[in-house]
Amino acid sequence: MPPEAIAPRKKAGGAGEEEACRFLAGLGYKIVKRNFQYGRIGEIDIVAYDGAVLVFVEVKARTQFDFGTPEESITPRKQAQLKKVAAMYYYVNKLSDVDCRFDVVAIERVNGVHELRHHIRAFF
Repeated sequence: MPPEAIAPRKKAGGAGEEEACRFLAGLGYKIVKRNFQYGRIGEIDIVAYDGAVLVFVEVKARTQFDFGTPEESITPRKQAQLKKVAAMYYYVNKLSDVDCRFDVVAIERVNGVHELRHHIRAFF
């Protein structure tokens, strides 16, 4: 992908993550980390606590649907990647005995219509 195509996507992704953080904070989640990256394995958009449960949140924002809905982009391969990065988060932060789950926040913006969907325990 050419660099000029990446910049608008990163900007849109960042805006989606900001919106997701505001939404989750409004639900009482405590945001502890954004864009946790471990080497070349991958990145987790948001790490938060929902009470005592550590939540790894993948945010997908879309304005076009040529490749499906935001949720459809969370393939089994992407789920496996997120699980690896989550394991590294536990390792780096020396966590144990902390329950976790994976949530997805899907955001659609089309023709002035805006929809945010929060999927709790989106995958295991």
